Amino acid sequence: MKLHELREKRTAAVEGMRKLVDTASAAGRDLTTDESTQFDTLKTEERSLADQITRHEHLADLEKRTAAPAATDTPEHLEKRVSVIRVLRAQMEGRQLDGAEREYTQETERRTGRKAEGAFVPFAALERRANTTATAPELVGTDHRADLYIGPLREALLARSLGIRTLTGLVGNVSVPKFGSGLETGWVTEGQAVPEGQMSFDGVTLTPKHVGGKTEMSRQLLQQSSPGIEQLVREDLSFLIARQIDRAIINGSGLAGEPLGVLKTAGIQTATMPDTWAEVLALLEKLDDVNIANARWLTTAAIRTVLGSTEKVAGSGSGFLYDNGTLANLALAASKNVPTGKLILGDWSQVMLGVWSEVDILVNPYAEPAYSRGGVQVRAMATVDTAVRHPEGFVVASAP
Repeated sequence: MKLHELREKRTAAVEGMRKLVDTASAAGRDLTTDESTQFDTLKTEERSLADQITRHEHLADLEKRTAAPAATDTPEHLEKRVSVIRVLRAQMEGRQLDGAEREYTQETERRTGRKAEGAFVPFAALERRANTTATAPELVGTDHRADLYIGPLREALLARSLGIRTLTGLVGNVSVPKFGSGLETGWVTEGQAVPEGQMSFDGVTLTPKHVGGKTEMSRQLLQQSSPGIEQLVREDLSFLIARQIDRAIINGSGLAGEPLGVLKTAGIQTATMPDTWAEVLALLEKLDDVNIANARWLTTAAIRTVLGSTEKVAGSGSGFLYDNGTLANLALAASKNVPTGKLILGDWSQVMLGVWSEVDILVNPYAEPAYSRGGVQVRAMATVDTAVRHPEGFVVASAP
């Protein structure tokens, strides 16, 4: 019997036992003699199937290990071996984790000092392109092309691709010192004392903040689909977290447990929305005055359209402000996470994303209404924070 068939039979046995118990509970009584016999039969069957599944999975894991390169099992190598599907199946079926998934969760708990409510999976999953498995029944039981799966449109996750700094493996609050003022230098003649100054330092603090979401997945999807579903499920869970982190990086309020974003950070430079080439150059000058390089633009699609249809000098044929993906030869990206009427220019490496925990996945196979529809509820959470090292490294232009 194939592995997915064993999983189906085990799930059916578990649901059969659950139905017997629920029926008795609804009637306010214990199981009848016949029901107890049925329950014991199903329990024996479930245990036998669980043992068979464990053997199949153990062999599959051994085959993967044998086929893998003989390199040492570094943290990076361990991350690549973690399967989100196996984590979800184990929790759905009430089994303990094993293999790479168990090893990764235990190592993460040891490193962070935080016990997983479900199981940890690599935070790197957030960097993947987002899709959804809402139409996943179309992926089951046929010779399909998972690589050609078409999901609904979702807002692009751009902030992290702009070059922000990610700090992982954090424990407790983190204070990052930065130079304030006081260093004096100057030219002197022979025998003259060099200029004196007393240096001062500021600090940027990161504190743990929690973000999470829930989604529903089909039991049949998790048990029968091709290996391509691993990527689809991973991306679906990743999107729950990544969308909120992107919004927080750009426009987080800093209130009610939400990180403080670039637009709400005190000390950023401000300007009016540029209508001419001279006004665009004035924005660049603001960053040049504070010695900021490597700047990139981020705005809304509507503002990008306006900039792409505005001449540098009206009626001169000198070209448009936004052309060929750039504004003033600096890359410009658009995102739905940017508020209406905002154009951001800045060095995004000045933004820090602190990560305290990997993505914590918890499966509830009996949560309603997912259970009634033959699905399972999956919750994903992460603990992160964001901060801007040098606010003056950003200029935010606003439309009137």
